[in-house]
Amino acid sequence: MSAGSLTQSGKDRGVGFWRGVTWTVLLLAGALYMVDPLAPFSYSVAPFCFPAAGDPGADSFVQEEVNGPTTILYVSATSDEATSNEAAARLFDMDTEPVADGTLLDKWRRVESNIAKDLDVMAQCQEGKPCPAPAQRLIDLSLEGADRDGRARVGMINRAVDLAISPVSDETQWGVADHWSGPLETLHSSSGDCEDYAIVKYAALLAAGLSKDAVKIVVLRNRLPNEEHAVVAVRVDDQWLILDNRTLTLVRDTDVVRAIPEYVLDDQGVRRFVWSSRNRKAAG
Repeated sequence: MSAGSLTQSGKDRGVGFWRGVTWTVLLLAGALYMVDPLAPFSYSVAPFCFPAAGDPGADSFVQEEVNGPTTILYVSATSDEATSNEAAARLFDMDTEPVADGTLLDKWRRVESNIAKDLDVMAQCQEGKPCPAPAQRLIDLSLEGADRDGRARVGMINRAVDLAISPVSDETQWGVADHWSGPLETLHSSSGDCEDYAIVKYAALLAAGLSKDAVKIVVLRNRLPNEEHAVVAVRVDDQWLILDNRTLTLVRDTDVVRAIPEYVLDDQGVRRFVWSSRNRKAAG
């Protein structure tokens, strides 16, 4: 064999070696990313949410401060069946306490009133009375996956709402830092930010027949990026699923990472998550 052939063979072996090293590094990096990703979810649509409290120009979406860790990794681990059943009844396995006043409660009361009025309009449509186009759209959204049950139907409604609304900030759409729209107002413009997605999903799921105690809006504090973010929590088959306009994937509450649950909004009003309850359970 000639010297040139030996040289080329050596080069080929060298290239093969470094190619193998490169693939090994990439596979290890991918595995680590799946275990602890840098962001809470993979985004399917552009995010438009609340700026974090204290950021320049931020509206006072949440006035109350939350004492707790700056970041948390939620894991689902229970010691026995009784503990598991008890934890399943609570979002993020945390206790809550009522919020008696404040900006968030005022906004939610107005939105609840709008939701009730919009659901009445839907009922009139179904009785054969004149039906505004946004009301018919909400009916159609609530009927998504009507031939399916449980998680499959919730996933269909979640997907349909995400595709029905284009993401846009309140500043761009309304000229203000924070504006909460009723379901029909959002569907009339076909645009909104994270809480508008959540409000439409909340109304559509109630119209689809889910009980009020199984559907909630949750305010999270995301860490990457640092912002307030509204999502919907739905209880299906004794599991709380998080519906986020940033992804079409339904994520269990106990599998959410790098986000801090702050408030839950439902037919009982507004409640604050109590961090001491989670810390006490973790210590136990």
